[in-house]
Amino acid sequence: MTMLDRMRRHKNWLKWSLAIVVVAFVLLYIPNFLRGGGMAGAGAAAGSRDVVASVDGREITVAQFRRIYNQQMQAYRRSYGGSIDERLLKQMGIDRRILQQLIDEEAGLAEARRLGITTSDEEVRTRILALPAFQENGQFIGDERYRQLLQMADPPRRPSEFEEEVRRSMTLSKLQGALTDWMTVSTADVTAEYKKRNEKAKLAIVSFPSDKFLAETTATDAEIAQQFEQHKSDYRIPDKRKVRYALLDTQSIRNRTQVTPQDVQRYYEDNEAQYSTPEEVRASHILLKTEGKDDAAVKKEAEDVLAKAKAGADFAELAKKYSEDDSNKDKGGDLGFFPKGQMVPEFDAVAFAMQPGQISDLVKTQFGYHIIKMVERKPATKRTLDEVRAQIEDQLKTQRAQDEAQRIVKDLAGKVTKPSDLDTVAKPRGFTVGETDFFAQTDPVVGLGMSPAVAARAFQLKDNEVSDAIQTPQGFAFITVTGKQAASDPPLEAVKDKVRLDVVKKKAIETARQKAAGLSAQLKTGDFNAVAKAAGLEVKTTDLIARGAPIADAGVSPAIDAAAFALPAGGVSDPIVTDTGAVVVKVLEHPAISEADMAKGLDAVRADLLAERRNQFFSAYMAKARERMQINVNQQTVGQIIA
Repeated sequence: MTMLDRMRRHKNWLKWSLAIVVVAFVLLYIPNFLRGGGMAGAGAAAGSRDVVASVDGREITVAQFRRIYNQQMQAYRRSYGGSIDERLLKQMGIDRRILQQLIDEEAGLAEARRLGITTSDEEVRTRILALPAFQENGQFIGDERYRQLLQMADPPRRPSEFEEEVRRSMTLSKLQGALTDWMTVSTADVTAEYKKRNEKAKLAIVSFPSDKFLAETTATDAEIAQQFEQHKSDYRIPDKRKVRYALLDTQSIRNRTQVTPQDVQRYYEDNEAQYSTPEEVRASHILLKTEGKDDAAVKKEAEDVLAKAKAGADFAELAKKYSEDDSNKDKGGDLGFFPKGQMVPEFDAVAFAMQPGQISDLVKTQFGYHIIKMVERKPATKRTLDEVRAQIEDQLKTQRAQDEAQRIVKDLAGKVTKPSDLDTVAKPRGFTVGETDFFAQTDPVVGLGMSPAVAARAFQLKDNEVSDAIQTPQGFAFITVTGKQAASDPPLEAVKDKVRLDVVKKKAIETARQKAAGLSAQLKTGDFNAVAKAAGLEVKTTDLIARGAPIADAGVSPAIDAAAFALPAGGVSDPIVTDTGAVVVKVLEHPAISEADMAKGLDAVRADLLAERRNQFFSAYMAKARERMQINVNQQTVGQIIA
């Protein structure tokens, strides 16, 4: 983490730590986004002590799910703004990911117990005493302030809860360390990876798109039969299901929901902070760190730099020369705009007391000595009620419709248990009853849209079983399976058109390759641009690009990357086949990577590569470990908390 990130996040470190510490061992697999406004949706129809899943007898409760869900969503809103749509996140399956992460965490703890890996009270205390949030001037802040900080967290935490989370996190870290600390990466691998990430080239490209040859390309019956026989698995018809459903459409509830001007006024007044932008300042700084150094010597050096700044020296140049904040020194120390509370308190207090153009005296923080230049100030602003009235009306209608749908679903919990209940119980409560066509597990479900949760549940249900309430893009649905089709290999006649199209596409790409091959010798030996122009082809030129960059007419092409980055400047490739035809590439520039830059960057790449390989190994190990564990998921409770 950069120094700027640490400054901005230190004040809220506790909130962030509570959001991630309990899932440390899958940290790299957890998207850092997840929550909405409260838990009206997540867990509303289930009690806090209800069990959503168990791993070798260790229970995961609704309360645990709620807590992580709220913390993750708060973190997401802090990162991306409070207007994020919780419904969209749920449709993306965020809540089910959280549940899976909780199961994975509990499985990790079970494996640690099996291997005898534990964390003692003393280890937990040592870790907490070392956390920057609980230190002042290098010393622990004391038990009373420790408890106060936990109480101020969002949500408030009891010391015992926080300490148990730290224990679990440390145990999981020990488990991963015990399993992967033996792993290393070679210098050759690190160097190759550095080049792969940082090497750039400028290319000239002549394209031979296969689309131009489709109209004149045909496929014989023999070619179609051969394609079908050689690639039968590509045409296999997967398992399919047909379901009858009862759908509670939240949009129809929303359409009849009324919102009064008084409702809008009240919401605006209760949530004014949403529509206000606080005062912000833009500042630059020069930081001289004190960690591991003689404080007096650092202060003396900082005073010398301050004297130069106040004497009129270019502040940006001073920052580039002297500042030890690598996140912004190359930008002249520019921190950009920030509101009150985003920097550590000592820095904040000085920055917001200054006027544009003013340079501060030395400012001491936990990071060292700062010299601050205030650049610009933005006053606080507030959107008027009239500006946000339509937005609030929409939010209220949507939320009330969602609340009403959840209330109905909660009231029906446990009452829709057999197929006939769709008509006799759900339909009188406003549900629409219908039936789908057959669909595969990855298909959209006609009538219910692209709903992975519905499709997944349909392939789990037994005959005459009715699902719990499942959230869909339209609302909430109960489903029961009314038909099954086993996977099968279709006769050629049933898929002949698809097979013919595949043959034609392959032949068109081969034609494109042949056209490129016929011209490649001239492109290699003659004037690249002139040869292409004489053939009626256009040469397109890229900027300096890295591997993985999209290329005109070819998109992202590993084949082009492999050929182009193996050539020196001036080199011309053989024909390269892509998904859309063929290309011939000339390398215009292929600058060598600076040995000095590589030396600076190898350690970071080594750490990334090692972490990636260790996580891959650990993930594979835990997948095997989970196979021998007894993992149970209470689908009814899951349906209620997802709703």
